[in-house]
Amino acid sequence: MTCLRLILAAAITASLPAHADLRSDAESAAARIEPKVIEWRRDIHANPELGNREFRTSALVAEHLRALGMEVKTGVAHTGVVALLRGGRPGPTVALRADMDALPVTEETGLPFASKVTTSWAGRETGVMHACGHDTHVAMLMGVAEILAGMRDDLKGNVKFIFQPAEEGPPPGEEGGAALMVKQGVMNNPKVDAIFGLHIGSSTQVGTLGYRPGPAMAAADVLRIRINGRQTHGSAPWTGIDPIVVSAQVIIGLQTIVSRQIKTTAEPAVLSIGSINGGNRFNIIPETVEMVGTIRTFDEDMRDDIHRRIRLTAENIAAAAGASAEVEIEKPYAVMINDPQLTQRMLPTLQRVAGADNVILRDKTTGYEDFAFFAQQAPAVFVFLGGSPPGTDLTKVAYNHSPRFRIDESALKLGVRTLTQMTLDYMDMHSE
Repeated sequence: MTCLRLILAAAITASLPAHADLRSDAESAAARIEPKVIEWRRDIHANPELGNREFRTSALVAEHLRALGMEVKTGVAHTGVVALLRGGRPGPTVALRADMDALPVTEETGLPFASKVTTSWAGRETGVMHACGHDTHVAMLMGVAEILAGMRDDLKGNVKFIFQPAEEGPPPGEEGGAALMVKQGVMNNPKVDAIFGLHIGSSTQVGTLGYRPGPAMAAADVLRIRINGRQTHGSAPWTGIDPIVVSAQVIIGLQTIVSRQIKTTAEPAVLSIGSINGGNRFNIIPETVEMVGTIRTFDEDMRDDIHRRIRLTAENIAAAAGASAEVEIEKPYAVMINDPQLTQRMLPTLQRVAGADNVILRDKTTGYEDFAFFAQQAPAVFVFLGGSPPGTDLTKVAYNHSPRFRIDESALKLGVRTLTQMTLDYMDMHSE
């Protein structure tokens, strides 16, 4: 028995340097490739493209992946790119995802590589800007692809690289984003065993990684309410039914749903009206008023309950005034859930890469992320990468989607290291 223990111990010890060497090689490669990643990021930032229109970006990505000798598919979910790196040893298939689309925002950063691109969006002329950091996501994943391709013979499994269009949502009337990629089978052939992703942000500092097991980002619903009254002269409101007054009452009524009707100690929720339109002249009470808003939730039962209460509130308040309410609720984005067990297992990796003091358990965020659709298909971990320079007053930074949104490019190397090391560690845990 003692002899057997010695043999087993020797075998385990012998295997550790190879794994350590692979991780060490990846660290060295991340340092070497950093200037290239920054160059890619600046090029993509200067040439942003909106959702389902990422033609230049996807061509750049596909050319790079083909040069690395991968199996590359283009035109996935319109402009997406999916590449498969087959490792030289048996093991699981890990997927890594980056989103490629920009926003209809006119850039005001003053950067030398700031976007000067303009387009027409919703009938208005606007700039186009990578105001949410997707340019860095693409560049970082291109860097990870180059590092892992350089060690393919030693990889214990496969890596599927998913470059996704339209994370911010497809143009009106089109499908797109992660949901369409899933629908088209990107999580199969080979079947993905785990998927990792990250998002950079200005609300935390460079060098930090944020994580949260379980529900981490909210489901996002689009709420539309149409109040139907009866048009009349503004000087004689009693001869009609005023939908503007009814709309005001409905908005006030909606605010009591979260504050008074649901158990907010169970899960947080948000209900906001962002737009209200009705009427076109000072002395005419209009026929209709339309309002649009958003609902954010973390629990499916609570989500359904809030929807029910919205309909009751709008319809009954309108009926009390002799008006009527038409309520429509779309559910385009699901709750983004980090697999609790996988998150816990990958936590030592995050702590090794960034340092234990720099790995932060985050609060839930009511922002949405369509990575959620990938996370419904395989265990997932989505990490939050700090992007503001050390010492920054985080209460004053320009947040994601601002025309002044900026990130410190020194964050990119940590992002590359994080995705690379998570992949290698997961393969070690699950290889045959």
